[in-house]
Amino acid sequence: MKKIFSKALLVPLITLAILGAEACSKKTTVATPSPVTPVTPTPPLTSDVAMWLTTADQSQAFTKQNVAINFGTGTTAGTVINIDAATTYQTIEGFGYCLTGGSAQVINLMNDAQKNDLLTDLFATDGTHIGVSYLRISIGASDMSAFDYTYDEVTPGQTDVDLKSFSIVQEKTDLIPVLKKILAINPNIKILASPWTAPTWMKSAVIGDGGFKGGNLNTAYYDAYARYFVKYIQAMKAEGITIDAITPQNEPLNAYNNPAMTMQASEQADFIKNNLGPQFKTAGLSTKIIAYDHNADHTDYPTDIFKDAAASAYIDGSAFHLYAGNINSLLALHDAYPNKNLYFTEQYTPSEGGFAGDLSWHFTNLIIGATRNWCRNVLEWNLATDPSYGPHTGGGCSTCRGAITVNASSGVTRNVSYYIIAHASKFVRPGAVRIASDYLSALPNVAFKNTDGSKVLIVLNPGSTQQTFSFKIDGKSALTTLAAGAVATYVW
Repeated sequence: MKKIFSKALLVPLITLAILGAEACSKKTTVATPSPVTPVTPTPPLTSDVAMWLTTADQSQAFTKQNVAINFGTGTTAGTVINIDAATTYQTIEGFGYCLTGGSAQVINLMNDAQKNDLLTDLFATDGTHIGVSYLRISIGASDMSAFDYTYDEVTPGQTDVDLKSFSIVQEKTDLIPVLKKILAINPNIKILASPWTAPTWMKSAVIGDGGFKGGNLNTAYYDAYARYFVKYIQAMKAEGITIDAITPQNEPLNAYNNPAMTMQASEQADFIKNNLGPQFKTAGLSTKIIAYDHNADHTDYPTDIFKDAAASAYIDGSAFHLYAGNINSLLALHDAYPNKNLYFTEQYTPSEGGFAGDLSWHFTNLIIGATRNWCRNVLEWNLATDPSYGPHTGGGCSTCRGAITVNASSGVTRNVSYYIIAHASKFVRPGAVRIASDYLSALPNVAFKNTDGSKVLIVLNPGSTQQTFSFKIDGKSALTTLAAGAVATYVW
């Protein structure tokens, strides 16, 4: 194809060629670029109070705010939350998660660098990370384990009253290695352990094949089961893992999980007073026994056990979930038995749930509600899952969203439970006490004082509009603003 040049194009080309030739015969001078003015970061504002914020739309996700919140004696604005540090309530033992077998499995599949980064972020107590201070683990499989197991399964039709087949070897693949890494980061973390079922040969009236679902503990094996707990605590101690407390049965009124076992209040009282308590005493164990470990709609369950003086003598307190009932019902239980401690040991966030709704509900009922009703800890359910909400047993929870999602290809995603716990665990350290603060339905809140004297106020705005409010302590008040649906932790 012939190339055709117009005159209009040809003249500029000739001119450029001449200029280029002249340029080659002269020394080239390169212009000095104008200096780039560096961007000066916004300096931190002087503030008496540090504010950490999570918003409903996730535009702020546990982010420290550069705002000036200063105490003064001037006029307050908006709603006022009065705080009285001289009025104290329960001591806080910690905030954290349930480290299920499935959680340990997905964490353990990470490479060493990823695993170290994640565990450091979760458990380091250097003030930089969220400092999780309490864990719950299962004794044997939970429904968030890859398969059913206990530590003493034998051939069907046989028994093992002397527990000769007892072994925690199943936990040496994932759970124990992960726990050891956690303990290396935070040696003082507290661990509560709960069984979902006794060994199947100890049970009667089970549901279906296999023996892991339903049924109850055969009275003939109460003594053997108490020794099973002792051997478990001792075996974990031999691995360098101290079990601070146990509950005799997870969700003792739920026969339909996998694994599961029912244990009525009268059965649990008999087991504790005649077997578990005496066995712990004989073995010299200081591990606490905590009753119940199920929903707040049946505070009569621990009440009935505490009425049995012989059983009550061995029991530290009772534990609760909130899949049914009202968190405020725990107040009456505390008032009736003020020397028995209360614990909040499990609540899941569902895969079909929304960030904003779960954030608001869990702060209202758990971080604020449970602690204002005397609970010494708050634990979210399952620490970690894979992207398909597993591993779990057949019939186990298939919609339980982990606080962390571990994806082999894309790494770690932090979900709503991560932020729920972070807002408390980072700042309210073990040994802190809850202090008095006005409870306001428009601004649910709870306040704490740490052993170093620092104060913490956690506030939720459950409404649909932004709120400006003040919080007042020792005659001085500070002013702040909180977006609709947001939660903030204030520290000073």
